[in-house]
Amino acid sequence: MRSDLIPPARTLIRRRLRAAAPVLAAVLTLGLAAPDMAFAQSQEPGAEDLRALIYYLDHDDQRSVQAEMRRLRAQFPRWTPPSDVSQLRSMAQTSVASVDVQPIWQRIERGDYTGARGLIDQARAQVPGWSPDAEMLRVLETNESQAAFDEAYARRDAAGALAAARRTPALMRCDRINNAWRLAELYQLSDQPANAVTTYRGVVQSCTRVNDVIPTLEKANDVASWEQMTELFALARQTAPANAERVTQLEERLRAGRGGRVAATTPSRPARTASAAPAAPAAPAAPRPAAAPTQSAAISAPPVQTGQLPLRGDSRVSAVRGYKEQGNWSSCLANSANPRSIELLYERSWCAYNLERAGEALAGFTTTAQAGAALGGDVPRDARFGMILSYLALNMTEEAARIAAATNLTQQQRLETETVILDQRGVRAYHAREYSQSIAYFNALEQISGSLRRDLAMLRAYAYMNAGQNAEALAEFTRLHNELATDETRAAIQSLRNMMSG
Repeated sequence: MRSDLIPPARTLIRRRLRAAAPVLAAVLTLGLAAPDMAFAQSQEPGAEDLRALIYYLDHDDQRSVQAEMRRLRAQFPRWTPPSDVSQLRSMAQTSVASVDVQPIWQRIERGDYTGARGLIDQARAQVPGWSPDAEMLRVLETNESQAAFDEAYARRDAAGALAAARRTPALMRCDRINNAWRLAELYQLSDQPANAVTTYRGVVQSCTRVNDVIPTLEKANDVASWEQMTELFALARQTAPANAERVTQLEERLRAGRGGRVAATTPSRPARTASAAPAAPAAPAAPRPAAAPTQSAAISAPPVQTGQLPLRGDSRVSAVRGYKEQGNWSSCLANSANPRSIELLYERSWCAYNLERAGEALAGFTTTAQAGAALGGDVPRDARFGMILSYLALNMTEEAARIAAATNLTQQQRLETETVILDQRGVRAYHAREYSQSIAYFNALEQISGSLRRDLAMLRAYAYMNAGQNAEALAEFTRLHNELATDETRAAIQSLRNMMSG
């Protein structure tokens, strides 16, 4: 396994939790205080009750922490939370778990959702009062809806796909953009071009990564009129001004392809204000989401159908492993086509990942993690690490975080994983206009890695600016300008000073 797939980091995320312990203690104490002790109960939370709270604390997901605290306050009004996070963690570790949830997670991971729900019902019957944590239910419901969406797509059933998306709106998030593209394709196939264009318009308005916007516009060009395309191009430039140049280049190319006159000028960018959210700069060090073709497997990448695929026995494995270790990814893939063993499939998956074929890599790693435990050594763990990296490459941050939390990764793997998760969460929070949360993610990332990439530092400065923390924003812009003066830093400083003086 190559150690340079993702930039290394230097400290564990738990250092961040120790530093935040006094604040978290106060939040826990205030957030869980009983509003009316006259109706208090004597029950205290056990390991299962605390599992979700500790998971969200570990991942610095403050919004979910607050929601989980509200749930615990209602269920256990007499419980007084401990003074710091370490004591809370100790309570969860020393309590006896009432239900072994690992078999449930295993069924969810292999797509047996009916079996998972059966085990949940069985556990509820055997252990009164037990219920699965919020994270398990979220993953189960999302995966069930994704499977229903995939089945509807295979049937070319636009109504069925739309019904699945309405049941679980998360299917239409930017980190699952392939679903929106496929829904638009189904509308087009069922002679509903207006609905297809509307779907593409929603993607352009919501997803600001250039690697999402450009393929969306290209797909829309197959069904939209040129008047509609002109509106989409304008919307793309307005939503993400940083993408304006790439969007205009695509507009000129597509106009020429339709036989029209190529535009001679480039539209000017809208002025940036404190209330407007500038688009995130490109993130070259983070994995990039793959633009999955509409005729391939869904972005959820179901495991390869192994059938009679044995554990070992493909004579090509030594040569393929050699190509992988040399970094010769193309030869690795060329010589491992149609794997005849899980062992070869595992080696091929690393090469697919490094050639940015994340969907294929995810399918191979998933199969190896489920059926390749007998390969021994570090393969089961590293296959799950490969799943995490592939999910991150597809910008499916929370799926990666869930697997990371349940896997005994090496210290280096843990650091690499946390670095990218914080990166993606920070950018996503910014675009959701959750500026304080975005700042918290970027600060945690800086703590872990010892520094912050310039593009993310600029984004953090804009987050300060949009959060009304003008002094912090000015200090950050000034620092970046002193390191490397650019038109962007110069304009940001001038704009901020004008705001502060006005």
